[in-house]
Amino acid sequence: MPELVLTARLNTSAADARRGVVRLHPEVLAALGLREWDALSLIGSRRTSAVVAAAPEGSPQGTALLDDVTLSNAGLRENATVAVAPVTVYGAKTVTVTGSALATGSISDATLRQALLGKVLTVGDTVSLLPRDLGPGTSTSSATQALSRTFGVAWTTELLTVSAVDPSGGPVSVQPNSAVSWGNGVVNAPATTPSASHAPRAAPPRVSAADLVGVSAQSAKLTEWLRLALDESELLATLGASPHLGVLITGPGGVGKATLARAVIGERACVVLDGPSIGALEASARVERVTAAVDELAGSGVLMITDVDALLPSDPEPASTFVLDVLRRAVDTPGLALIATTAHPEATDARLRGQDLCDRELTLTLPDAAGRKGLLEHLLKKVPQENVDLVEISSRTPGFVVADLAALTREAALRAAARASENSAAASLTQDDLVGALQVIRPLSRSGSEELAIGSLSLEDVGDMVETKQALTEAVLWPLRHPDSFARLGIEPPRGVLLYGPPGCGKTFLVRALASSGQLSVHSVKGAELMDKWVGSSEKAVRELFQRARDSAPSLIFLDEVDALVPRRGQSSDSGVGDRVVAALLTELDGVEPLRDVVVLGATNRPDLIDPALLRPGRLERLVFVPPPDSDARVEILKASGKSIPLAEDVDLESLARDLDGYSAADCAALLREAALTAMRRSMDAAAVTAADVATARATVKPSLDPEQVAHLRAYGS
Repeated sequence: MPELVLTARLNTSAADARRGVVRLHPEVLAALGLREWDALSLIGSRRTSAVVAAAPEGSPQGTALLDDVTLSNAGLRENATVAVAPVTVYGAKTVTVTGSALATGSISDATLRQALLGKVLTVGDTVSLLPRDLGPGTSTSSATQALSRTFGVAWTTELLTVSAVDPSGGPVSVQPNSAVSWGNGVVNAPATTPSASHAPRAAPPRVSAADLVGVSAQSAKLTEWLRLALDESELLATLGASPHLGVLITGPGGVGKATLARAVIGERACVVLDGPSIGALEASARVERVTAAVDELAGSGVLMITDVDALLPSDPEPASTFVLDVLRRAVDTPGLALIATTAHPEATDARLRGQDLCDRELTLTLPDAAGRKGLLEHLLKKVPQENVDLVEISSRTPGFVVADLAALTREAALRAAARASENSAAASLTQDDLVGALQVIRPLSRSGSEELAIGSLSLEDVGDMVETKQALTEAVLWPLRHPDSFARLGIEPPRGVLLYGPPGCGKTFLVRALASSGQLSVHSVKGAELMDKWVGSSEKAVRELFQRARDSAPSLIFLDEVDALVPRRGQSSDSGVGDRVVAALLTELDGVEPLRDVVVLGATNRPDLIDPALLRPGRLERLVFVPPPDSDARVEILKASGKSIPLAEDVDLESLARDLDGYSAADCAALLREAALTAMRRSMDAAAVTAADVATARATVKPSLDPEQVAHLRAYGS
């Protein structure tokens, strides 16, 4: 693991003050193999960790900019040396902090977690309540409002101490499902009853229904259910129906489940229980918390449990039975309703979805392009803008939920603020700010899967391969763009495509272009990544992959090196893991639950090794050959690869392309890279790559395509 020694300097930026962010020169980030908002280990007289980001332009390369709290955590003074290195950080299950009596008695566990969201903590660290509020996954506006309302202006200067974390082996990151609570070691705390800080707390202020975008159908349905069950229960009684109401709201994290519920609940009495916070308590305390919340409503209102999977996990505990009994009594009480939210319904106790509890379910899906545009318009309605094209941004953000879009606009605002500060100009958001933010913000829906660098590619940018592009357009884009045509002709669109061809000929490049052309969310997995030695883990990974794709539809599942994932059954010696994975994949492709707006695309250079059952109609039924580049295609590849390389006038790319028979696309790009290195060997001051450099490079970079292998692959599909 790389480690660098730098000079610690105090970061005087107000935007970073006490937020646990360390800023390093971009070249230092690259040397450490880090991206912005990754975790960084700091070693002074004490070891600590923090979030890392790029330093402002013009910052010295050998310095690390730290706020005063982070300097103290590392045991450093300004201008001291500090060792920095990448560090592995785990999502926190529980975090316990101590603070003043005023903070402990005023700030709820949910607000505390929201304020610390995204921060990297180590036991013994001092941490402020100032939200990180920078980078992805840090939606904290509600936390700052709650802190100002309950704690006053003093919240901006309050400092807490991290007294315990779980896992305890190293630094942890506070996640939306982490249980963050107050510990016993309160500074200057008067004697209080043990349950004082754990009493159920009232819901945050009502969110206006007018602020909801893209969920009108779900909002109308939940409004009707609450009205009939709580306000007009006599109508149900007349018809012999019970006013019983329990609703489970499901959907990806950050999609706005709790926000929808609060908006619809409106002015009704409501008590909100935070699932992760209660789930971290002892069994008896969990039951007491839920019982106290029901008693507080006094038979009228709504009990809301967020992230209920943390309180009632799918592996039932003895305490879960008692909690469910309390909830059943609550739901059976006239005038009282239960609303629970979860991003992981499969990880929730199945008994919660029984007819005597949450017998109704609402599902929030990821917003489509039109929904994302509406959300962006709402988020930016009060922001000064210059030539912002939200249609383009919405088309480049498949898989983004409202929390991701909020993080995107914050990152763009940070860039705009930095530019305005440098130029002493009026602050205004531009298209470049939003496009630049896309390089940093990653959607929650793609977590757990590799992200392809899609960018602004399209199939038109792919030179030659006319037949291949047409086949992919028909198999992937037509079903998503023209579903009415398929329905009119009474046919089912192709469910999957197999791209096969020699290595290095652009299969992955084609997938990037295809995904960008169709504005698809891409879930990319290399075959071997799904293999796990534990029984059932590989099959579970396959199911989760397809579920993520369904949640982010329209989407593309890209199985690279698919021959490693679905080899011929009965020929492996891996205790049957490979055979079970093949079965799981086949079940997902044509099982009971249909794949809607999801296309599976596999890529391989060894189609003969794939289990034949995968290639029958209804699965990966379209076989598309990706040929090696011909002379014209090699010209385009060389021109594209040489855009950033200064080529001398004596370099004739068209003539060179004719002489590169047997070179793949990767070989052509490697040839120009080697030619540039040859020019550097000739002279470190070389200003251009000459024909002689290219000729020397050709002696090193040999063609990788085997004519016999190409002929065999070409004949496979026929």
